[in-house]
Amino acid sequence: MRIFHVHGDRFTELGTLPADLPDEGFLWLASGRREFELQYIDVQLSLQRWSCGQLVDLHVADLINNQLPSHFDYTSWYDLLIFRRLAAAPGSEALFVDEEHGTLATAHKALRSIDTSPVGFAVFDRVLVSVHPTDCAVRDYFAAKLGALTEGRDLRGSSRLPTSSAELMLRMVNHMVDSYLELRRLLTRQMAAVQHALMDSQREFRDWPLLLESRDALHRLEDTCEDQRSAIQEWIDVLDDWPVTQDSAGQRERELLRVRSRDVLEHIERVLSHVRRMESSSEAAVQMHFSALGHRTNNIMRMLTGLTAIFLPLNLITGFFGMNFDTLPLIHRATGVWVAIGAMGLLAVLMGAFFWRKRYLGTRR
Repeated sequence: MRIFHVHGDRFTELGTLPADLPDEGFLWLASGRREFELQYIDVQLSLQRWSCGQLVDLHVADLINNQLPSHFDYTSWYDLLIFRRLAAAPGSEALFVDEEHGTLATAHKALRSIDTSPVGFAVFDRVLVSVHPTDCAVRDYFAAKLGALTEGRDLRGSSRLPTSSAELMLRMVNHMVDSYLELRRLLTRQMAAVQHALMDSQREFRDWPLLLESRDALHRLEDTCEDQRSAIQEWIDVLDDWPVTQDSAGQRERELLRVRSRDVLEHIERVLSHVRRMESSSEAAVQMHFSALGHRTNNIMRMLTGLTAIFLPLNLITGFFGMNFDTLPLIHRATGVWVAIGAMGLLAVLMGAFFWRKRYLGTRR
């Protein structure tokens, strides 16, 4: 567990849980899920010692649960937010190296490589408890970023330290959402590879199981984004119900939280819109695949029907002269066979030219 004290323009990492809550600023207690499961009793005792109120047992179970969807809950002394992150799983960078020559298999692996493990936040007035997956880099990233801000070495994004535990929570949530926005261009190219494979008329498409799994992965991703949106919307609703303060600084801080919350919600909406566009593109590609397959089948049947129509009168002629009668015309003449062949050839050419002019023959329309 890593413990940080944030106050003004100072960001300090503490070695142990302090005996008393600092007079100013707030504390950030960041730990991995397994670490929190082993040390949550110490956290509970510290929260009680700081007069913050303890975590409810059900909320503790939520924080250490790796399967929960994104959701929001609150009590009279703290708010709880479970937010499933959208990030590339460790070791999946190689899937996105060859962007120009993607295949359905790599597209499916790219979708499956998006990690949606939950990150839990318990937001007290002056304490933030965050519980991260074991391989989550958000904690270390923000520890390094906030440390760089205090030294003036990081000029990206906000140029000041967060003033409250709620603001730090929103910054981390926003970072987790933006991490997916960085992957969307690569995922779009991989899904374009799927569409090209579906529309390739030179090869038979046989990767239907992978395509179905990829579509299921998109559906799960959409459900995750909808849960994220619902959780943040509930947080915004609760934020609007906070007691009104007459302090101008408090009003400004509350308005800043509203702005950041709406910004996070807008980013989630962008992710959800992108996922839905990918789903729609996938569905459209499948429909276009079957439409193209049906069009090709119609072209083949039209050509075969035209050829059959050409040979039908030729079969009639050969059947006519094949009857066992002595009085058939041309049957006893030496030139009869050539007359019959010439008539059949002329008839075939005329019918072929007629069908070609009507565009009944050939595969192009």
